[in-house]
Amino acid sequence: RALQILLNRKPSAIDDRFSDLSSYFQSLSVSLTPAEASEILRSLNCPDLALQFFQLCPSICPKFRHDVFTYTRFLLILSQSSSPKRFDHVREILSRMDRDQIRGTISTVNILIGIFGSKEDLELCYGLIKKWDLRLNAYTYRCLLQAHVRSHDSDKAFNLYMEMRGRGYKLDIFAYNMLLDSLAKDEQLDRAYKVFKDMKLKHCNPDEYTYTIMIRMTGKMGRTEESLALFQEMLAKGCTPNAISYNTMIETLCKSRMVDKAILLFSNMVKNNCRPNEFTYSLILNVLVAEGQLGKLDEVLEVSNKFMNKSIYGYLVRTLSKLGHASEAHRIFCNMWKFHDRGDRDAYVSMLESLCSAGKTVEAMELLDKVHEKGVSSDTMMHNTLLSTLGKLKQVSHLHDLYEKMKQDGPLPDVFTYNILISSLGRVGKVKEAVEVFEELENSSCKPDIISYNSLINCLGKNGDVDEAHMRFLEMQEKGLNPDVVTYSTLIECFGKTDKVEMAQSLFDKMMAQGCCPNIITYNILLDCLERAGRTAETVDLYAKLKQQGLTPDSITYAILDRLQSGSTRKFRVRRQNPITGWVVSPLR
Repeated sequence: RALQILLNRKPSAIDDRFSDLSSYFQSLSVSLTPAEASEILRSLNCPDLALQFFQLCPSICPKFRHDVFTYTRFLLILSQSSSPKRFDHVREILSRMDRDQIRGTISTVNILIGIFGSKEDLELCYGLIKKWDLRLNAYTYRCLLQAHVRSHDSDKAFNLYMEMRGRGYKLDIFAYNMLLDSLAKDEQLDRAYKVFKDMKLKHCNPDEYTYTIMIRMTGKMGRTEESLALFQEMLAKGCTPNAISYNTMIETLCKSRMVDKAILLFSNMVKNNCRPNEFTYSLILNVLVAEGQLGKLDEVLEVSNKFMNKSIYGYLVRTLSKLGHASEAHRIFCNMWKFHDRGDRDAYVSMLESLCSAGKTVEAMELLDKVHEKGVSSDTMMHNTLLSTLGKLKQVSHLHDLYEKMKQDGPLPDVFTYNILISSLGRVGKVKEAVEVFEELENSSCKPDIISYNSLINCLGKNGDVDEAHMRFLEMQEKGLNPDVVTYSTLIECFGKTDKVEMAQSLFDKMMAQGCCPNIITYNILLDCLERAGRTAETVDLYAKLKQQGLTPDSITYAILDRLQSGSTRKFRVRRQNPITGWVVSPLR
């Protein structure tokens, strides 16, 4: 009846429940006992409600006093709570127990160890054991051991194990593995081997997890032969290695550059129907690349053919592409294309990037045309990757065709598409077409950004239309776009190339006034401009300002200074040029 009153879910205030409960007990001739209170607490699933009942018990029944069992029961409830206040409640309970001179039992301590995890709180538990004059049992030792492991204190965990061992207590396989893992992570080899030996002496047979822990530890410490011996022992004892066990042993062999043994173990893994994962393939792939034996990858893939899927193919293509092995990536990609109806999108993107990096634009365009056959939609980002490569290789006709196809069939161009086109057209001197693309950008759902203007200004200035470049510079500010260091550097060089030294200097001063800090490239551009104009004193002053700003001169800076020192007697001086553009720096990317 008392429990029914407390669990009443009517929308009445919770205080009414306790008032009803108090009235109920007053109507009885007997008082609430601690055993009954403990049972009520056990049945309350709500920690907050349990706390209120626990606190109000003495007021509900004036003769009631909590005993060790109700205190322990409530601590057990708190141990299952996720409330951030549970630790405060626990300390409050301990304070009440101390005030009421209630001695806890070993069960009380076991619960507290499970609740607490920090070293400070564990010391509190040790203090309570001593204060309450308790004797540790096997479960207490295990709780303490687990707590020390959680606190990453393998020394205390091992010392506790030795104390437990001396008193004749045994661990189960879970506790042994937990302790071994802690010792292994701290590379305490001798202690780990001692515990491992004890396991077998205590007739607690190591399982595959035990052996995996030992193999990982010895492998990390470079004891490959010991790892192999442990692996063989695991097999001899009838343990079946899982994927983690195989990966751990393969990782150890790969770390020691034992390629053939790693491949042999990989083959055994497959023969035993243990599926390799991406990590397994990454281990094999990395050691083959490191040892210059990438040709053996075919053997690995043939052995594991039944487990090959688009995810693994995708991983291999991506990784080989990133490592610069384009031909191997392409060969594996072709296998994926041949054997799988649906492909891995990331693999297609990696293959596209790899082809573009190798300058194989025809193959890249063909791939982009066919990916839909494998259920992969080519998006704007993929088109931009190819457009960027076509632009850098100055393949303008292909660039134009791909852009027109995007407008007609999709995907729609974004601002990055337009920026790539403007830069690419400027690179080959097609200023009119670049301006037209910029106007298309303005009329599209996208709007020009700083990079758009930087590309257009560079295109105009590089091809001789400095006045129009300056007008675009002013226009971008009118539209609320603040020029960045690339914008200023580009236009300063435009002025410098056309011998408009005063305008270059004026723009540099405005740049500083606007809070846009010039970098070493900007300084090099203006230094070059001043030196070519024969303004020696101003060049020296600018170099001093460069140093004051804390910038480090580079090879171009020193080349300009060398010209300054040695060129005063020469009527004509040759300017150090960028091999691609003829400029000191090209903001084009």
